[in-house]
Amino acid sequence: MFKQKGITLVELMSVVVVVALLASIAFPSYQQYVMRSKRVTAEGDLYAFKNSMQRFFAENNTYVGTSAAVPGAPIAAVFPSQSPIDSDTPAYNLTITAANGTSFTLQATPVGGQMGDDCGNLTLTSTNIRGVSSSTVANCWR
Repeated sequence: MFKQKGITLVELMSVVVVVALLASIAFPSYQQYVMRSKRVTAEGDLYAFKNSMQRFFAENNTYVGTSAAVPGAPIAAVFPSQSPIDSDTPAYNLTITAANGTSFTLQATPVGGQMGDDCGNLTLTSTNIRGVSSSTVANCWR
């Protein structure tokens, strides 16, 4: 008697269907996780940027730099202009959206693949008020 070895085409197609189904469920969850982790990194970078602005104020008694255009890109000596700060591929651009002698507002604007994030722009003020351009602060700031 001859015993058959191997798998049939029906068995193979069943496995392909199961793998495709699992991938269609898992991939969107993975993308949301990656966006959330990049958002949390940007939030940390905004706090670090805020601390750098506070140090700038302690040294110059103002938040407005004389050699930089404010609002706009951060003063290079104060903080990098992208988040994550240690990556070649930015997920957010960091800018000073408002500044005067005694207060400022910082903003993280999503770029590239991060533009699909539900929270949109993240903001942080000198008085530690957090904001988002869409969704809610409770959903977006962790």
